[in-house]
Amino acid sequence: MANSFLQIEGLTKSFGELVLFENISLGMCEGDRVGLIARNGSGKTTLLNIIVGQEGADCGTVIFRNDLHIGYLSQQPTFAGAVTVGDVANGNAETVRILTQLKITDLQQPVEQLSGGQRKRVALAKVLTDDPQFLILDEPTNHLDLEMVEWLEDYLSHTRTTLLMVTHDRYFLDRVCNRIVELADKTLYTYKGNYAYYLEKRQERIAAQNALVDRANNLLRTELDWMRRQPQARGHKSRSRIEAFYELEERAKRRHEQQALRLQMKSSYIGNKIFEAHHVCKSFPARGASDTEKIILRDYDYTFARYEKMGIVGPNGTGKSTFLKMLLGIVQPDSGRFDVGETVRFGYYSQEGLQFDETKKVIDIVRDIAEYVQMSDGSRLSATQFLQNFLFSPEKQYSYVYKLSGGEKRRLYLCTVLMRSPNFLILDEPTNDLDIVTLNVLEEYLQNFGGCVIVVSHDRYFMDKVVDHLLVFKGQGELQDYPGNYSDWRDWNLANAMPDDGGKTSANEPAKAVKPRTEKAPKLTFKEKQELAELEAALPRLEAEKSELEALMSSGTLSGPEIVERGQRMQQLIDEIDEKEMRWLELSEKA
Repeated sequence: MANSFLQIEGLTKSFGELVLFENISLGMCEGDRVGLIARNGSGKTTLLNIIVGQEGADCGTVIFRNDLHIGYLSQQPTFAGAVTVGDVANGNAETVRILTQLKITDLQQPVEQLSGGQRKRVALAKVLTDDPQFLILDEPTNHLDLEMVEWLEDYLSHTRTTLLMVTHDRYFLDRVCNRIVELADKTLYTYKGNYAYYLEKRQERIAAQNALVDRANNLLRTELDWMRRQPQARGHKSRSRIEAFYELEERAKRRHEQQALRLQMKSSYIGNKIFEAHHVCKSFPARGASDTEKIILRDYDYTFARYEKMGIVGPNGTGKSTFLKMLLGIVQPDSGRFDVGETVRFGYYSQEGLQFDETKKVIDIVRDIAEYVQMSDGSRLSATQFLQNFLFSPEKQYSYVYKLSGGEKRRLYLCTVLMRSPNFLILDEPTNDLDIVTLNVLEEYLQNFGGCVIVVSHDRYFMDKVVDHLLVFKGQGELQDYPGNYSDWRDWNLANAMPDDGGKTSANEPAKAVKPRTEKAPKLTFKEKQELAELEAALPRLEAEKSELEALMSSGTLSGPEIVERGQRMQQLIDEIDEKEMRWLELSEKA
């Protein structure tokens, strides 16, 4: 039996009338690598804080194995007292090595002088090298550049540490995790596989739920008519039918909420001339005797094309954000100029843009910009309707900004940028703190956006879906313009990398391909062969039952309570098929 590390039973948490999750349970064993995902404001960070004992639950239990060494990286780490980076490392050579990998090299610098992102990296280095048996990480990839993200991905992939983490980085989830847990509808859904497997199985779950809701909506009309015509029938015998009616109504309402987020704002007309960069130079002088001049751009020329979607990548500190600010006129170049077209209307989403008056209500933030928003289909939405499209319920709209989660504030900020109908979007790290649902919709919006886009992001999945070419900042004014997305560029780099041969290979000689060493795969044991045969017999039977159940639920012959009962069996079937398919895949690879 697997060694149990964590057992959560019957956990419930609410704030006033807002219920984040209710009666949830989760078990984790040694070797589990769980990615927790949910919409902003659903309670991901609250759940982690409850698990590590930093916050209380309304009811339920959280039990760790005795003497388990736990490491926790919070979203916004704090350090006690006036300590330096070296104090945090405490002479641990491995911590210093990882700090260097994360571009933190000044051990004498006081931690309180570091930026929020730098403090996060110091805390990450510390927690990784404290030798934990169980790692709990809240958004570990935030404030890391692409090189650091890939380093951390590789580090966690090769460690045996049991892992529970919250992240919106979908490639990271796919390559590090072996289980995905989704917090939705106040409950937990578990998928035994990586992110790609989760996407496939979640779609099946939603399809089954939608079939159930379609049937529920039809039945809802009949039940509503009955409720209106038969007040005298609402006695004890009809109570179960009345309760089933309200459950159907709630299910239909939840589906409407799930489908609400759609970005269809109208962009203004943009002409043929976008911007031209003419011999632009920018640098910052050395700050001390041991420092060197930092060159951002050196004689940079570029003509930006209409409808272009450019991604900007590169290590932190190479000048990506400075480049955007020069284009917007916020920072002036040392020499040269940016010549921007007359029809260009910028929409700027910056890393420092969350500067709302937190004593204001959410609805007032939007109304200060416009009472109505023009949509791409010609319709107009009121501020209230527009916020509902961004998943802000009427209750949330009339709450104060300071009550929003970090991700909800980011979503509100995105809302204020897009509602101004820009035709040139400049997005500086838009993926930090946004949930995967919002990211998916933003990606779809940008793919169909009728204007220009420049985006700086460390989210590789996001970049692959949105941009058509990259501007790579390599440092000290060296730039590379690559025609393709991030994965194309990375594959090109790997294919053209020079081998480490002690300098024997000439820089002008092509690198020779190294044939990978293959090891003989272990064969199936007799017991595993029997198990594989049983799985191959069981899976078609379960799939057949699932198909029959889907047909029955769509037939229109079931009562309200019968629909609820069949829906529960459908979820059991989906979970059982998921588990058996994963085991079948494991055994098939060895066969």
